[in-house]
Amino acid sequence: MRAIATGASDVGLQREHNEDSFVVLKEYDLYVVADGMGGHRAGDVASKLATETISEFFKSTANDDVTWPFHFDTNLSEEENRLLTGIRVANRQIFERSARSREYHGMGTTVVGAMFSPRKGRMYIGHVGDSRCYRVRDGKIQQLTRDHSLINDYLLAMPDLTEEQRSELPKNVITRALGMQDQVVVDLQHDDPEPGDVYVLCSDGLSGMVTDEEILKIVRNSTDIRDACTQLITRANEHGGEDNITALLVQIERHPEAATEEMPAAVTEQLRAAHRDDEDKTTPDDEDEEEETDEPTSPGIGGSPPKKG
Repeated sequence: MRAIATGASDVGLQREHNEDSFVVLKEYDLYVVADGMGGHRAGDVASKLATETISEFFKSTANDDVTWPFHFDTNLSEEENRLLTGIRVANRQIFERSARSREYHGMGTTVVGAMFSPRKGRMYIGHVGDSRCYRVRDGKIQQLTRDHSLINDYLLAMPDLTEEQRSELPKNVITRALGMQDQVVVDLQHDDPEPGDVYVLCSDGLSGMVTDEEILKIVRNSTDIRDACTQLITRANEHGGEDNITALLVQIERHPEAATEEMPAAVTEQLRAAHRDDEDKTTPDDEDEEEETDEPTSPGIGGSPPKKG
């Protein structure tokens, strides 16, 4: 099997700049989405630092002779250790930058990363915060990650909360993010993909505006994942575009002895065209920041517990 990936990020309709970042690292079958938080432009600094640090860690550890900055957990596979350590290194980088700079003090970012192993036929997923990973398979969608949010923590501790009690809980408070402390707990899992599966990694600017059922419908009915990526971001903006929006789609194909391919960049102009009808009443032309690329682009938290938005 092999993976084909495409991603795009959009500023949305109500934000002044984009604090989301994503990266597709083809040679390592690595895909990462980060949603930054902090005052001024610290959020985009944190998210970009996360995607760049994880990418650089994967590149620098391609050689077996390199010493890793964290202890290798013998209870985990090499792939799990690599993904876990990359995220932990990113956390330390963001925390240290925040600690020594008044301008970036308190910045942080959520992150969701996926690494596909063609050799093992397995997808490894690590995340911190409320950026999500879904899997679309056989006409069904499943959220593979669990949001690290205040409302989810309450529901875990008190599953019998009434709808009225749930409605009183703040929905934009996350309880875990990179950069908040010098150590971070990363949720790790693996999934056994099948040909035809599509993994959707996204910031909450997408999952908060587009329902799971809509995501499923768009992915199923699109001509390809590039088209699905465009439509997902367009739909989030049609529903209000209240936050930055990032979607990264990974499709698994039956293709022996083939590495990951990234689909060509063709989303930007389609997204811009979709915005033109709304631009006069929303944001000026220079605020549109859509991209489809394997380079990090630049999502929102702050405080403790951090709030987004």
